[in-house]
Amino acid sequence: MDTPVTTFSEGPEDPFAVRRAALMVLDDRGRVVGWSERAEALLGHPPEEALGRPAVDFLVDPRDQDVVMDAVAACVRDRGWFGVVPVRHREGHRVELGCRARMIVKGDSPREWFLVGAPAEEVIEWETDRSVLDGLFRRSPIGLVVHARDLTILRVNRAIARFSQLPVEQHRGLTTSDFLIQQDTDTVERQLREVLKTGRSSVFAEQPCRTRQDPSREMFVSVSAFRMEDPSGRILGVTQTVEDVTERHQARRRLALLNEASARIGTTLGVAETARELAEVAVPELADCVSVDLLEPVTRGEEPTQETFETVRRTAVRSILPDTAEVMFPVGHTIHVPPGTLQARCLAERRPLLEAQLKDGPTGWLSMDPERAERALSLGVHSLMVVPLVARGLVLGLLSLWRSQRVTPFEEDDLTLAEEFASRAAVCIDNARRYTQEHETALTLQHSLLPHDVPRHPAVEVAHRYLPADTATGVGGDWFDVIPLSGVRIALVVGDVVGRGIHAAATMGRLRTAVHTLANLDLTPDEVLSHLDDLVDRLADEQESTDERSPQIIGATCLYAVYDPVSRHCALARAGHPPPAVVTPAGDVHLLELPPGPPLGLGGLPFETAELELPEGSLLTLYTDGLIQGLKRDVDESLADLCGALTSPARSLEETCEAVEAALLRDRSTDDVADDVALLIARTRVLAAEKVATWELPLSATAPAQARTLTESQLAEWGLEEMDFTTELIVSELVTNAYRYGDGPITLRLIRDGHLICEVSDTSSTSPHLRRARTTEEGGRGLFLVAQLTERWGTRYTRDGKTIWTEQPLSSTSAS
Repeated sequence: MDTPVTTFSEGPEDPFAVRRAALMVLDDRGRVVGWSERAEALLGHPPEEALGRPAVDFLVDPRDQDVVMDAVAACVRDRGWFGVVPVRHREGHRVELGCRARMIVKGDSPREWFLVGAPAEEVIEWETDRSVLDGLFRRSPIGLVVHARDLTILRVNRAIARFSQLPVEQHRGLTTSDFLIQQDTDTVERQLREVLKTGRSSVFAEQPCRTRQDPSREMFVSVSAFRMEDPSGRILGVTQTVEDVTERHQARRRLALLNEASARIGTTLGVAETARELAEVAVPELADCVSVDLLEPVTRGEEPTQETFETVRRTAVRSILPDTAEVMFPVGHTIHVPPGTLQARCLAERRPLLEAQLKDGPTGWLSMDPERAERALSLGVHSLMVVPLVARGLVLGLLSLWRSQRVTPFEEDDLTLAEEFASRAAVCIDNARRYTQEHETALTLQHSLLPHDVPRHPAVEVAHRYLPADTATGVGGDWFDVIPLSGVRIALVVGDVVGRGIHAAATMGRLRTAVHTLANLDLTPDEVLSHLDDLVDRLADEQESTDERSPQIIGATCLYAVYDPVSRHCALARAGHPPPAVVTPAGDVHLLELPPGPPLGLGGLPFETAELELPEGSLLTLYTDGLIQGLKRDVDESLADLCGALTSPARSLEETCEAVEAALLRDRSTDDVADDVALLIARTRVLAAEKVATWELPLSATAPAQARTLTESQLAEWGLEEMDFTTELIVSELVTNAYRYGDGPITLRLIRDGHLICEVSDTSSTSPHLRRARTTEEGGRGLFLVAQLTERWGTRYTRDGKTIWTEQPLSSTSAS
């Protein structure tokens, strides 16, 4: 290949080139003996006027004679001269010429002077260009490489020589592959060939630059290239500028990593998930291996203390190392942090620490686990950073970062970046810790407020569901209850407090407690709701509407039902609540038309109780409005789906609950206005006739004796003779009270089911009171005696009067 040799001393724009410059020859006495056409063009004197005349006579203005003579003296002294002199044009004006003078020796003359002149502005411009070119090759901090057409090196500047550690002159004939690894050489040469082919310059192309001498050292350069051509358009080669931008590239990469960390760390409110996100961001861009270790209390959502620094729990690990399990403690492992180690100092001093080259001593990092540490060293681990996780003044744990695959050790800039990672992650971890703490508190509250286990009861078989709208906290304002009442009766309750979250749950707990208290008073459903309505009013009055911590209660709904398995009688009342659904044993389903009462806390209208009889095996379904209301469903459509799910083929109550969930809550995850859901399904039972005995007694003095006789006979029939004395005494006292203070006939009822229940009813509404009789009183000891002999006793009121009841426990053999 014909490789042209470029000459840098003269180029096509040289003002002293023969075709561009004015040429003149002077003899030893200063007379003109040579004159070129270009001299005539620049100065106006034809050769016949110039030759033979002293140059000073017609070329020098008298005003400039001193300047010119000084230049002449310097030229004679130094045998040559270069500079700018003023010359007079033939027309009389002054012309500034850049002039070069050299002495010439001839055989027939002692000496002559050869002068070359050009317009001063052209000379100055050309000299400036030469200075720039000289600066590029001698003083420029940016590398410059001149390639021939075959991409061999023609010339480099001193910046390239410093990089390659070769003298400038030794680069000629070499190629890029003599300095860079093959992968980076291919990138460079591909760019140069594209410039040679198209003539389009490349500008600031950033690319990796790894040398053959030190391929592990990470460098990046910015490269620009342009094609060289001579005046005729012939391609001479390509020139390339090379600038080291490693620090700029690393700074930009660190900034990109910080932006990525902001987007990827803290996407959840889980402590472990946040720690895992931190580890994933740091590997492999910053480190080859990362571990996140949190203090034990932090993983449980608790507040860390200084005393907890001795142990940490491995919460996340990320590594590109082979056999990571052999060198890293697994997630969940509790690690003892020995005093004096880098990790212990990091936790105690609350500052990041860097060990660029790992070294060990008696208390060095190897003491954490010598066997694993030695294995890590054998895999090439050589550099370590440890950064504390600190948020809001609390030390939460630490972040450890290792390098093994990259030979370059960590540096201060890496430590700063890791500190930024840790700072952002620590805030997210602390938020997650606080959320975990609040979540556990909320769940504890919710679990303490809702029934834990629904008691087994002879009146009904029940199944239930509770689904909070806020699945994150798991708490809401809906509730249900199954409350045993006197006389083997059962109360079924479903309620809904307006709102969501912990405030609604707290209000729900207060209402549920009130319902239990009212139920124990054996009040009718409408009376229970009336008392609840008063309670909600009082709670609302207590709370300030501007108190964000105690938002004002704006309403609640409730459905209260009482079922008696002896009479199959069911009494229900509702306060702004959806009506329950009833499914008969034959499979017919309908919604009960209960009197509509206002929601609790609104007042204005009374509550009414509806009564009906339920055949044995009927399904009574109570629910909150979250089951039937939603963004994507019509209420009537939801009620139809509810009835359809309840009447599907016979199955267990749990399967029925699942069918209701499937039919009505399938769109719950995509419903933006999902509400809490409480569902209670009860299958009614009827107490066997042989377990109940009822008698009507006359209102006479013989009634107590008759009651004792009937009781004795019935207990004998049930095989409860051992309870005869106590029960006869209880029955005698209750009937005697009814005879003395009551009106109308007296009804005695005995029920055997787990307990022996005695009930005495009369038409009086006067309530008996338990009191201690003084020694001088003849009466007043009856109810006190009854209370001592029974497990529980009480009074409940009906429309026709009252019933006093007692319960006595049966032995396990008697109950069966």
